[in-house]
Amino acid sequence: MKNLTAIIVTYKTSEKIILDCLKSINSEVKILIVENSEKFEHKNLILSQFRNVEIFCTGKNLGYGGGNNYGIELVKTDYILILNPDVICANDFFSNISELITKTEDFSIIGCQYLYDDVFMPAGFFDKKKNNQFVKDFRNNNVNSLAKVEWVTGCSMLLNIKKFNTKNIFDQNFFLYFEEFDLCKSLIKTNKNIYTSNKLKVHHLGFKSSGGKNEIENLKDWHYMWSSFYFYKKNHGYIFALIKLSGKFLRALCKMIFYSITFKKNLKNKYLYRFLGLLNSMIGRPSDFRG
Repeated sequence: MKNLTAIIVTYKTSEKIILDCLKSINSEVKILIVENSEKFEHKNLILSQFRNVEIFCTGKNLGYGGGNNYGIELVKTDYILILNPDVICANDFFSNISELITKTEDFSIIGCQYLYDDVFMPAGFFDKKKNNQFVKDFRNNNVNSLAKVEWVTGCSMLLNIKKFNTKNIFDQNFFLYFEEFDLCKSLIKTNKNIYTSNKLKVHHLGFKSSGGKNEIENLKDWHYMWSSFYFYKKNHGYIFALIKLSGKFLRALCKMIFYSITFKKNLKNKYLYRFLGLLNSMIGRPSDFRG
């Protein structure tokens, strides 16, 4: 536990969400809260209750990757646990981490799995055929407790920082979405090992990290599409990305027009922000939309 630091990137996160997350973390683990703004509203409350917590403010919203890079630069331990603030760790999470670190020295990343969510996959493969088989095996409980994979979700993952050449591990061109997939892609290209473990279970509340429902929905739609195109462009080339996402681009444009003339504002905005996110990524503009 003394060689492990948890990094939690927040942005105007509610008091209850962050407290529930902190209470689920072993008290011997160092915790860095990286607030992606100029002021962390719950600073005094948290510092009075948790002696293992340090709080840093970035001064502006750096996004998931940028906020975690900021925190990783400050870490002095060999192992880092990336946690979203809307994650609650299972009771045996940290005793199992100790066991995994001892027995699995060759890992770069070990991804966590969900306590309750049986819809979204916590890990998988980039190859469609291999991924389909993995999903089938996973659903049938036919996967080892520690299984080698090609990607894991970024809401909770254990990093062996000794296996990285730099602490600036996330591509900060991403603001939201696909950062962990891009990281995993770069690791497997250099034959690094990525695992998923059913020994590390978390309850992920799902996009409860920040406040402001309308703002969050606009950000999600815009950045999901921007990051999708950028990810494929970076890893497979511009033409591949264009072919891959041209259908979504046209569909977003048509639906935006349709919902505009039928006066359905919410649906119009949904597809407007999807369209704009893709368009900006296609023409090479940065992911600078902030709502």
